[in-house]
Amino acid sequence: MGLYLCVFEGDEELEGVEVGSYGDFGTLRDYVTHELEAGKLGSRFPTFIVHSDCDGEWSASQCERLRDELMEIAMELKTRPAVGFSSEWQRTVAKSVGLVPRNAFESFIDVDGEFLIERLRGLAEFAYRYQSPILFQ
Repeated sequence: MGLYLCVFEGDEELEGVEVGSYGDFGTLRDYVTHELEAGKLGSRFPTFIVHSDCDGEWSASQCERLRDELMEIAMELKTRPAVGFSSEWQRTVAKSVGLVPRNAFESFIDVDGEFLIERLRGLAEFAYRYQSPILFQ
């Protein structure tokens, strides 16, 4: 089952990120917990890590903190070595767009082959600006 994160205004979708599977999202959060939080779940990035991926939404008020956490995660992942893609679809997409990750930041992509942390940070910034929640679908 795929995870789609999006921002709506009324019935109109304004922005969204097709993450991949819930398992792929879990792999990213597990990596962040293990590598950047020394295995201490949510100790540095509670908004991103502790929130259940089936809890419905990150509220508009949480999006500023989420954006800031994702900026810090991005900076730190760029200093870490690349890791293998966790799913076959990621390997296929990366090959189709000519992506060979140079660091951990580039090792996590969305279904379009764009860097997932960057896309999530952009979505959090968008949601914060519009004061709208990010919905999990």
